[in-house]
Amino acid sequence: MKIRFAGAWAAILTLVLSLLVGGCQTSTEESQGRDVQTTQPATAPSTEPPQQTDNQTPSSEETQPDQKKVTAVRLADFSTGWVGGEGWIARTEDAGKNWQVQQRVDGTVSQLFALNSQEAWAAVSADETTAGERLLLHTTNGGKNWTSAGKVPGNGFFHFVSPEEAFSGNWRTTDGGKTWSKLPIPEHVIGEAYFHDKQNGWAVTQEQKTAQVKRTVDGGKTWKTVMSREVVEPPVNAIIRSAGREDAWVEWIGGTGMTQTSYSLFHTANGGGDWQVVIAKSSAGGGPAPGFPADYREGPSLGGSSPGPFYVVDTKVAFLGEQCMACDVPNTIGWTKDGGKTLGKSDQKFSGFGPMLLAFADAQKGWLITTDASEPSVMYTTSDGGKQWTKVHEFH
Repeated sequence: MKIRFAGAWAAILTLVLSLLVGGCQTSTEESQGRDVQTTQPATAPSTEPPQQTDNQTPSSEETQPDQKKVTAVRLADFSTGWVGGEGWIARTEDAGKNWQVQQRVDGTVSQLFALNSQEAWAAVSADETTAGERLLLHTTNGGKNWTSAGKVPGNGFFHFVSPEEAFSGNWRTTDGGKTWSKLPIPEHVIGEAYFHDKQNGWAVTQEQKTAQVKRTVDGGKTWKTVMSREVVEPPVNAIIRSAGREDAWVEWIGGTGMTQTSYSLFHTANGGGDWQVVIAKSSAGGGPAPGFPADYREGPSLGGSSPGPFYVVDTKVAFLGEQCMACDVPNTIGWTKDGGKTLGKSDQKFSGFGPMLLAFADAQKGWLITTDASEPSVMYTTSDGGKQWTKVHEFH
């Protein structure tokens, strides 16, 4: 009896052990099947987070690029546009209230340009001060995908007039940025020449104590002086923008001292036949406004002590920024809406001791972004031509 009893217990114990082992093996196989054998459905959805791959966009805040400082901005319309910074490009579709990072880049975005809400370009520098070529990125689907389009020569402003043709200084491309050819310019150029199209261009030159604005209508083959002014000190830089074949806004940057920089802004709408003085800012530290006598102090100004950005909307409308680095709140914004005859100015002032950025959709609606070395960039918008600005976003 004792032998039979012991044998029965042994049989029961063997059966229990075999069931336990079999259950463990089945559980392991199902687990492996969910991860590897994708042809066999899992019996229950996995509660583990999906694994990250190199092709996925990181979703956690810790893996997002530092979006604290904006270095470039461009809008397609008041609601839609892009900003860029060190290592990133982002897009908004609600006038800056929310931003989505679309692309990581190796370097700093120095400029953005858009033909419309779908087609845009970004120039990326190894750092913010690197001279020479910049990598050119291109999107045709609103920024969902960015691809390399070539390189942009120099550090100046580039603009596309079609998906294939663009200008950067006196460089021109007809294949979307893959290759560039030089257009001829006069000697002694200050700053960069500007070509509105392949025939019409502008340049500022300096010879002895005279600065000139010159114009070409044959692609740079010949240049004609259309404005000439004596200068006490030669301009150190010149910035040119154009809203038409006969239109030019020309800024001369003068001397700098005591955080003050003197400058002048001139405008012509008839090919240089007539010129309007828009700004003539003299300063104690920077000297007289370029193109004006040594004792000249009463020229039109926005009240700052140094030039900020200026954005040309059309042949009548341009928005201008000025800065006062010795002031607690340094940035002011103004405009002309009659080709430079008169100036208007917002009562608001804006913080930020870095470059101010402007972008406008038309004469009424635009964006303003302030920057600082230690504080986040801040975006404001206006819908009344620059009189009132509303804070819409702080970048982090």
